[in-house]
Amino acid sequence: MEKKYPDYYQHLQSLMIKLGNELPGPLSGFGQLHRHAVAEGVLSTKVKELIALGIGIAARCDGCIAYHVHDALKAGATRKEIIEAIGVAVLMGGGPATVYGAEAFEALNQFETEGVR
Repeated sequence: MEKKYPDYYQHLQSLMIKLGNELPGPLSGFGQLHRHAVAEGVLSTKVKELIALGIGIAARCDGCIAYHVHDALKAGATRKEIIEAIGVAVLMGGGPATVYGAEAFEALNQFETEGVR
């Protein structure tokens, strides 16, 4: 069954807001951690999003794939850069990461079709 990653991304966004309303401390803390971790620094936000995508693939996290493909595109990552990040994730995660790498590839195709940039 094909996952619709743009819809899944929006669904996760909605869930995170609802959870944050009921669990403000930890979710607010995580949000702050996320903002600071991917902020421009010696490494660009784009590079940091590509790293996060690679880890999400290797960790087999569907939601991470949706978020970090989306956010990598928003940060200016190109299709080729995302595909190379998928390759590094496959190297680090083996067979299971190959399956999740294919999922990330599908997410990339879907987000590009939606015009995410």
